[in-house]
Amino acid sequence: MYRGLDEQALARFCSQKDRLAEEELYKRYAARIYTLCGRYVGDDEEAKDLMQESIISALDKIQTFHYTGKGSLDGWIGRIAINKAIDQLKRRKRWAAFLDLWARDNTPEPAEEEIEAIPQDKLLEWIARLPDTRRVVFNMFCIDGYSHKEIAEMLGISEKGSAGILSKARKQLKGMIRNYLKEQGR
Repeated sequence: MYRGLDEQALARFCSQKDRLAEEELYKRYAARIYTLCGRYVGDDEEAKDLMQESIISALDKIQTFHYTGKGSLDGWIGRIAINKAIDQLKRRKRWAAFLDLWARDNTPEPAEEEIEAIPQDKLLEWIARLPDTRRVVFNMFCIDGYSHKEIAEMLGISEKGSAGILSKARKQLKGMIRNYLKEQGR
């Protein structure tokens, strides 16, 4: 019965504390939220904890969810997870060390065909290896589509700081790509 529910109906049943609907919400979104949290914190156990916290928080706040079309529940839960991951990283107290990273990046961009030849799991591994702040800003801007203004507000930094951190993340990733391509003889 619950498997075929659209997001709006699922959210409505969850707001009524329907246990089966809550289980369905977990089944639908847990894997994606785990992956999302993992991209931010870079640790599987921490990502699992954050995924669970995010789902619980979403269920606690489900009555505040406003359906705006297909994918809105997914996006709403994703935003909760991103906020939880950012809060977790702030608790690590490593932000200050990276906030002065404004620098120009003159490293040439790898060609599109070179990047396409790299296995996706390798790219994800490199992103996971970025320092916390770089990884978070890169994920927020390049993968999740946040603007530098939104990132700055969420992380408590300036827009210029966000752009600088992104520049450093891209430069570091380009270096990893170049090293990989050299190892592959390209």
